Amino acid sequence: MKDFMKRFASLNLGLFLFSLGIVLTMNANMGFAPWDVFHKGMANIFNMSIGVASILLGLVICVLVALAGEKLGLGTLLNMVIIGALLDLILYLDIIPVMQGFISGTAMMIAGLFTISLGSFFYMGSGFGAGPRDSLMVVLERKTGLSVGVCRAGLESAAVLFGWMMGGPVGLGTVMAAFGIGFCIQVTFSALKFRTTDVKHETLAETVKSIGRRQ
Repeated sequence: MKDFMKRFASLNLGLFLFSLGIVLTMNANMGFAPWDVFHKGMANIFNMSIGVASILLGLVICVLVALAGEKLGLGTLLNMVIIGALLDLILYLDIIPVMQGFISGTAMMIAGLFTISLGSFFYMGSGFGAGPRDSLMVVLERKTGLSVGVCRAGLESAAVLFGWMMGGPVGLGTVMAAFGIGFCIQVTFSALKFRTTDVKHETLAETVKSIGRRQ
């Protein structure tokens, strides 16, 4: 149980940092990251907060990947709910200033991407499963036979296109996020000597069984 609580704490710390990083990239005021363009566009159309839009889209994706045969983990479900809730909370508290210049905006965008990368380290290291959007990428890779890079690029390009059509903010920051996140994750993971292939992710059923055995 002690190991489970440590991993669970790591998961939640990761999700908090991930949420904080997203707000930093948003308040850089240079255009949102690809999926956040879609979330904001969806929020505009349906008159809801960006956090609620993120949760609802995550729910739809979870259903789709489950129907496609991909197993969901505890981390998948908490990713869907907690990140959206924390996004709205951090934005409501208004503790992150909105940048008004190119240099300050670029600095905040980079800080946000590295914060997301650090969040990914804790979140992925917990071994509770991939997030909904990453799971969708895996499904697309498995179903089409295309490389993971092509699948990710295709999904994020579609998110930007449809998000922009719904009024989501697209700008230089969108390009920086799309191409910079991979570099930031690589630097962060290398610095922390973290290899994603060393982590065995549990499905939700495996987590429940594991908890049952410890009780």
